[in-house]
Amino acid sequence: MSKELIRNRGSNVPLSLHDSRIINIEYQDGVLRLKLDKIFQYTEEGEIIYTGEIDFTETDIDDCNILIFDKIVCDGDFSGKAISLIEYIEQYLNTEFEILTEGYNGYCTIYSGWIWQEGREPISGIINMYNIGEVIYRIDS
Repeated sequence: MSKELIRNRGSNVPLSLHDSRIINIEYQDGVLRLKLDKIFQYTEEGEIIYTGEIDFTETDIDDCNILIFDKIVCDGDFSGKAISLIEYIEQYLNTEFEILTEGYNGYCTIYSGWIWQEGREPISGIINMYNIGEVIYRIDS
């Protein structure tokens, strides 16, 4: 059984993705779907952890990209590359993106964090997504 919460642009959904890992990204017919290992809800009673997914409807995939750094970004110089989100989906199979910070601004969603690949040290990344539709959280209860 699952529960849906829709983030509209005028309210705040009481969920956090900090420390969540995106374990799969799919795009089909204007819907960008992120499957997450954890979605956190904070209540007066404490923290509740769910699994689930988020759908970004009416997504223009051509306006979505990811910045991939050569290492974890700390102080000093950094280098890396920018690729489309479709390229990331195709090229970075079996990769997890750990969300450290999340930002929602109008029609733009930005997740920054670490990219985990098996057998490698994590590297920093920033996902930029643009959608004009709804953001639907589907959490497993």
